[in-house]
Amino acid sequence: MRPRPRHTARVGYLLVVAIVAGIGLILWYSYYRKQQRREGLASFAAQYQMEYSRQDPFGLLDHDFRLLRMGDGRGCENVLSGSWQAMPVREADYWYYTESKDSNGRTSKSYKYFSVVIADLDGMLPYVSIQKESLFTKLADHLGFHDLDFESDDFNREFQVKAEDRQFAYKLIDARMIRWLLSTGGTFGFECRGENLLVYCHRLKPTALVPLFGTAKAFHDHVPSLVWHDYGTKPETIPVPPEPEGRSSS
Repeated sequence: MRPRPRHTARVGYLLVVAIVAGIGLILWYSYYRKQQRREGLASFAAQYQMEYSRQDPFGLLDHDFRLLRMGDGRGCENVLSGSWQAMPVREADYWYYTESKDSNGRTSKSYKYFSVVIADLDGMLPYVSIQKESLFTKLADHLGFHDLDFESDDFNREFQVKAEDRQFAYKLIDARMIRWLLSTGGTFGFECRGENLLVYCHRLKPTALVPLFGTAKAFHDHVPSLVWHDYGTKPETIPVPPEPEGRSSS
């Protein structure tokens, strides 16, 4: 057997070194980006008097929201907690993946990444989901999972609404709420259930989180007074009707 030429062995060695170096560079860059994000989120938390945790100390995935049940696996990290304009909030990086197999039986994973806010509400609200209308949601309608229609054609084209209690959904999404939701351009999705509101969008940079928090607060502020009257759990959230005109105070 003829010995392998030295130059062939050298090329093979250099190729292995290049592959190992490339893998190392990819791993380093992935760690660097994660570390930069953690530092950015910690800085944001300090600026807005919040707490930062790399892990999820609140069990946010235990909340019963549709988004938090999607995919074949999911996770939550980089959690901010505190209050935003007196509204208790938790914000986090959320991701989920779906698995698929090719013709050779090899499994691959496809990931989706989100920034999410879960805010506390002074009420016990039936479940409602409001998300941007898409080809996927339109297909679901054709398969029988129909969404609710409202008087605004623009709103119906822009958003899909699902609800466990249809009458509650029509109370929640009144004309004022519709105008505000349209102003958001479908950038954010919303779910409410019980004492919590979920607001989500595609993952944001730490410096771009203010609109996400602001949108959660604006949704809360656009909840009609009728909803707080019927579903509010604290006296200050239930509007007091004005006294009839002509009645003098004692």
